[in-house]
Amino acid sequence: MTTKRAAIFDVDGTLVDTNHLHVVTWWEAFRQGGHRVPMREIHRAVGLGGDDLIEHLLGEDRDPEDDERFVAAHHALYATYFDRLPALDAAGDLLRALAGRSWTIVLATSASGPELAALRRAIDADDVILGAASADDVADGKPAPDPVQQARKLAGVASERAVFVGDTVWDMKAAVRDGVVPVAVLSGGIPRADLETAGAHAVYRDPADLLERLGSSVFADME
Repeated sequence: MTTKRAAIFDVDGTLVDTNHLHVVTWWEAFRQGGHRVPMREIHRAVGLGGDDLIEHLLGEDRDPEDDERFVAAHHALYATYFDRLPALDAAGDLLRALAGRSWTIVLATSASGPELAALRRAIDADDVILGAASADDVADGKPAPDPVQQARKLAGVASERAVFVGDTVWDMKAAVRDGVVPVAVLSGGIPRADLETAGAHAVYRDPADLLERLGSSVFADME
């Protein structure tokens, strides 16, 4: 039996403290398009891909021809932060600690292109990250299992040999649908109860908390 195993990580809200930046920039993108969307609703939708987020918030009866404009506006607004995106405490240290325990590290994110590059600069752990399954690599984003499956494909492991760490209900649902072990962090601002209801096997405060308790976590159980 193979001993290879993969630690798959969401990025926004899990390794980099960006969820509220997404909330504000999506809010402004919608405002510019004439839509008043409460920030609390946007926050709950963060983690979905752009098209899915728009449909989730504006509904199926919206004019879909406006979607590209909303996505472009959000990207332009969010890009102003690319040079100062803040990694969460111990995010890079957590990835290196897992790599040191022979875990293959892969990212699974709806970000792509310059945005993903900016996030990886913020994490500053490319020396241990094998690769990333981005929005460019899958047909459907989370909560579909596609991003997690693609990340596993990069790592070359079966679902029972992988753990997925995320911060949203969409992350947990994607993990459950793929059959990997779902682990959640609270650093994205989603309540513990919501994450557990969505399937989280364990919930940690943030990457630093997971790193501190790594020896008694599901990661240790799978070694």
